[in-house]
Amino acid sequence: MNKKIAVIKGDGIGPEIIEESVKVLKKIEDKFGHSFELIYVDAGGAAIDKCGKALPQETIDVCLASDSVLLGAVGGPKYDSQPAENRPERALLGIRSLLGLYANLRPAKLFDQLRDASPLREEIVDAGIDFMVVRELTGGVYFGDHVTEEKDGEAVAYDVMKYSESEVKRIAKVAFDTARLRGKKVCSVDKANVLDSSKLWRKVVVEVAKDYPDVELSHMYVDNAAMQLCKNPAQFDVILTENMFGDILSDEASMITGTIGTIPSASFGDSTRGMYEPIHGSAPDIAGMDMANPIGTILSVAMMMKYSFHMENEAKVIEEAVGKVLDQGYRTKDMESANTTVIGCKEMGDRIAELIY
Repeated sequence: MNKKIAVIKGDGIGPEIIEESVKVLKKIEDKFGHSFELIYVDAGGAAIDKCGKALPQETIDVCLASDSVLLGAVGGPKYDSQPAENRPERALLGIRSLLGLYANLRPAKLFDQLRDASPLREEIVDAGIDFMVVRELTGGVYFGDHVTEEKDGEAVAYDVMKYSESEVKRIAKVAFDTARLRGKKVCSVDKANVLDSSKLWRKVVVEVAKDYPDVELSHMYVDNAAMQLCKNPAQFDVILTENMFGDILSDEASMITGTIGTIPSASFGDSTRGMYEPIHGSAPDIAGMDMANPIGTILSVAMMMKYSFHMENEAKVIEEAVGKVLDQGYRTKDMESANTTVIGCKEMGDRIAELIY
């Protein structure tokens, strides 16, 4: 099968982790007889350095013409002085909006091999951590009006959190469809006791749930959800929530699994084209030091195989290779624990790729 993939290395450790994920893609090509055409384009800080724009038109065109997008990471303190509309992070929002990527899937699963890395108590870990955060990606406060103005002699700022019925309905359907493939439970997280946008959110989710009688629906306020993730994460199967709440909760979820470095994510819309990236940042403090953890990016490639290309076996092979390397006791620095061997980013990528045969 031939597929065209837009590759954005990005900033900081982005180029390093992308390099290791490409090794895995090449091995999948060899093993299964596929052809992946990789087209490298710039976005974020790297694009600012090259042409002054965080999201150049060339990058937009290539992403729109590709079957999927693979992204490393963008951003860093170097770009803090950029105007708000040209910050590296705005490039991500732009790509999501232009490609219509309204749904973000972030799995939170604790590898058995990394049990000791979780900050939670042993009895909580023993109950299991394996759920999916389904986050709405193109609405809410991140895409609402952002205004700073003078009023009565002082600066006043506000940001608008806005959702339409159709936006809520489409992301709810993604969550319920995802739950049907898992444990058939959806917990919708909102702040309906305070926010009108959340009241609408809850109303629409309840309506969508009527089409999924086999899926159990519950509701939880976002502050309680943040506490429950630490107290009893085993209760969750699929967490459905809006953009900002999902951003915060998914980062919290990644840390209870031991390290943010192993968590992949998939963003997609109504087509099979998606954007795949690890959930961690660009980590400029360790860039170029061969310390980055490439597993989140490599597992993002596995999600690309599964969700965009419908290559279930290929995804499984990648996931199994990651598990085997962890079974052998190899860890990058962020996963280090007793009786493990710390290796660099390149060696981790090499070892995972070697087990794809």
